[in-house]
Amino acid sequence: MEMGMKSTQVQVLAVLLLACASPPRSRGSEAERRRLLANGLGNTPPMGWNSWNHFHCIINETVIRETADALVSTGLSKLGYHYVNIDDCWAELNRDAEGNLVPRKSTFPSGMKALADYVHSKGLKLGIYSDAGYLTCSKTMPGSLGYEQKDADAFAAWGIDYLKYDNCNNGGSRPTVRYPVMTRALMNAGRPIFFSLCEWGDLHPALWGFRIGNSWRTTNDINDSWESMVSRADENEVYADYARPGGWNDPDMLEVGNGGMTKGEYIVHFSLWAISRNITGETMEILSNEEVIAINQDPLGVQAKKVRMEGNQENRCSPLEQRRRRQRAITANWDDLGIPPDTLVEARDVWKHETMKQYLKNELTTTVGPHACKLFILTPVMPAQ
Repeated sequence: MEMGMKSTQVQVLAVLLLACASPPRSRGSEAERRRLLANGLGNTPPMGWNSWNHFHCIINETVIRETADALVSTGLSKLGYHYVNIDDCWAELNRDAEGNLVPRKSTFPSGMKALADYVHSKGLKLGIYSDAGYLTCSKTMPGSLGYEQKDADAFAAWGIDYLKYDNCNNGGSRPTVRYPVMTRALMNAGRPIFFSLCEWGDLHPALWGFRIGNSWRTTNDINDSWESMVSRADENEVYADYARPGGWNDPDMLEVGNGGMTKGEYIVHFSLWAISRNITGETMEILSNEEVIAINQDPLGVQAKKVRMEGNQENRCSPLEQRRRRQRAITANWDDLGIPPDTLVEARDVWKHETMKQYLKNELTTTVGPHACKLFILTPVMPAQ
């Protein structure tokens, strides 16, 4: 959003105080944007639920149906949580006589088409898991290597909307060879399917993933701890310039509500990932913050970067389409954020849902406890003279 004040253009920023502002960056040349994958999906990062971090292999169709019900009944679906994603362990170990994947009869007796129909009836989307190898990571079901078109056709026929594609048991072949085969298969299958490359960041998929996927893992698996969460955020930040509408860096799933971190640490986790079934009130409070979700889903699609580090304190920032910026700050200085000196700024705390009564000049200073953060939207109200 551009606001005319004495012929001066003003940016609104979102700032994270753990804080944020980043300079404009190139969105890529037209040649760079020519993609093998052209499914029209992923204009903003996908939001939803995945079975792995809480259930691992102990999943069944009842869990998936109840999760879909919960996303609707809690109101999370209205906030943009649309994907219900089945991870590993959903299929029998052996394909059928025609080479087809077979949903496990003991846990998915109704089959995937019926399950997708149920999820779709709730206004949601169903995701599924496979692997660019001979077996998946659990070694309990086949991978799709050598069966890409057959499996892509099956996913499309079932009504699948999202594919997480892992990287285990691949015989040592390069992911840059294996993953594009599934991209072509999905494009030939006749149904738009969000393609998530779970390559773990080994060969820096951010450098090549945009042509063939809608998202790419930049890190190894996360676990439900502060150390794991912060390290994944830092690894992911290295590739900030490669994220854009249609293709996103993926630092792995949110752990919010799984029990291994404090509420303050989960707020940091959710804030960083913005810039499960039995949901506690505390978890719901974090996951349903509409102002934080709006930052994550901002159409400009620019990932936040660190703009200052001092000891254990850091500031990250990202420009937003409506010219807002994301700050995590102890002290966030206007010159770090790209705001002209002496500009008066209105600051809104999006976790407290409060706007500061006084305009700020040259800096924002706030107190942030250990393993916590503050997240502000800064709106210039009067340019420097």
